[in-house]
Amino acid sequence: QVQLVESGGALVQAGGSLRLSCVASGRTFSSYAMGWFRQAPGKEREFVATISWSGGNTYYADSVKGRFIISRDNAKNKVYLQMNSLNPEDTAVYYCLVGRGGSYPQRYNYWGQGTQVTVSS
Repeated sequence: QVQLVESGGALVQAGGSLRLSCVASGRTFSSYAMGWFRQAPGKEREFVATISWSGGNTYYADSVKGRFIISRDNAKNKVYLQMNSLNPEDTAVYYCLVGRGGSYPQRYNYWGQGTQVTVSS
């Protein structure tokens, strides 16, 4: 059974940083893209970042470009999201995904349960 487990969410002040982690189990994901989406209260789920299977290609939403960095460790079946210069608009539940990559949720086959990030002003 495939399982994705996110961690690292927390309450942080504006301007601070957090590092989210996601570990995948149940199969090897080294040949799949991985990504992060988020969903704020009352809003639709939105794309944050994605990384290719090799880690050589990354793509970010404009809202996080220059502040967030996605990376992966295929040996550990993990993907990370380093979030810097956080602002209250980044408050959301963050989800880890595995699939074909890109910014559309339909391109991903597996989702985690999410981790809450709250940024106070």
